Amino acid sequence: MATPGSSRYRVPLQPVRVEDRVHNSRFIASVGPAQSVETARAFIDEIRGEFPDATHHCYAFAIGPPGSARSVASSDDGEPGGTAGRPMLVALTNSGVGDVVAVVTRYFGGVKLGKGGLVRAYSGAVLHALRELRVGEHTVDVSLRVIVPYGLADAVRRAATRDGGAVVEESYAGEVTLTLRVPDDRADAVERAILDATSGTARIER
Repeated sequence: MATPGSSRYRVPLQPVRVEDRVHNSRFIASVGPAQSVETARAFIDEIRGEFPDATHHCYAFAIGPPGSARSVASSDDGEPGGTAGRPMLVALTNSGVGDVVAVVTRYFGGVKLGKGGLVRAYSGAVLHALRELRVGEHTVDVSLRVIVPYGLADAVRRAATRDGGAVVEESYAGEVTLTLRVPDDRADAVERAILDATSGTARIER
């Protein structure tokens, strides 16, 4: 699980869908990636369009790293307050997965489940989907521009790549300018390595 503020965290690779039945009600959980509020809303609208005759479309989403999501929302969509969207959101935020949206579509089966039963059904459907979810790693990269004399360019390249960076562009004039792509959580380490390798002569700009 990512720590708050980390630039690396688990995210869904593709949508997944599962179905649970509880006392004749169908709970269809759809979970997928959402890098923004707009993509989360689009996912929710897509599910609503796919199941237009469903009784409820409850949803939750958490945009950003798990534990410090920058945007969260949930909806009970007509179910008793706090029995659907909020438990779904808790399941998402405790999952260790970020940039994620979940919709649980319910077809009412004729038996009322009570508040506790609804909480268990909605959160359980999301947890079931999360168990089936394929995840990958999200990283945030930053660009560093490094200006050094010609004789130190190789030292910069070695220091950058050793600490997780990559040289994406080079230009040559009176000095060499190297543009690096570096994972955000490695940027400080790369800068220190470059300064050490060049005895402090490199000029570095983010």
